[in-house]
Amino acid sequence: MAMYRALDADKIIATIDQLKLRIDERFPGAGLAGVAGDLSAAARDSERKAAALARPSLVIQAAVGFVIAFFLAFVIYAVVNIPAPTNTEATNIVQTLEATANLVVLAGIAIVFLASVQRRLKRTQALKALHQLRSLVHVIDMHQLTKDPSLALGKERDIAKRSTPASPKRDMTAFELGRYLDYSSEMLSLTGKVAALYAQDLDDPVVIEAVNDIEMLATNLSRKIWQKIAILQVAAGGHMQAKVMAE
Repeated sequence: MAMYRALDADKIIATIDQLKLRIDERFPGAGLAGVAGDLSAAARDSERKAAALARPSLVIQAAVGFVIAFFLAFVIYAVVNIPAPTNTEATNIVQTLEATANLVVLAGIAIVFLASVQRRLKRTQALKALHQLRSLVHVIDMHQLTKDPSLALGKERDIAKRSTPASPKRDMTAFELGRYLDYSSEMLSLTGKVAALYAQDLDDPVVIEAVNDIEMLATNLSRKIWQKIAILQVAAGGHMQAKVMAE
């Protein structure tokens, strides 16, 4: 059952590749297929980066080990080579304890600093990759921006009259437009899943918040697309009903 408790990057990539094939078959040469190809490449890159970020840095671990080893070696050297003080006054004892405490604190600060360096480096790399995915979400939205469902319901003459030389090309049927919008919505959802790969194994609140922002953005844009699909379905249903009554 554990196989269903985590995202599988290979399956996400396979789903994106399958979606690209579907777009290519339905809309040969469409720009949306090219965006799907870029998303597939980004998913493969994210799989590699997320796996690398999930692993601890050997360099940082070696540095932490060096600090700990140096501290232990210094303590052992002090115990073995420094003669015990003959003066057992309280002041000397307090000074010795204070020096030892300062040394422990400095070693702890060095270890915490090295650990924070590793966290910050991973966070920077993850946020850079997530920024690219956020841009991809906006690119997907741009490709469906001019897809108006009201202009694909059998009003070609009215469209031709209202069109200008700068008007976007509108030659999709209602069925084709519905599929195009559905493909766009699927791609937005898959982009959110690719982003979630970074939060799955990297327990960093800043990265998790960035992933949540991308998923929220993709969900909001997908909701707008489904509003278009709903309008298209309702209008297409009314158009078919009027056609049947006229016959």
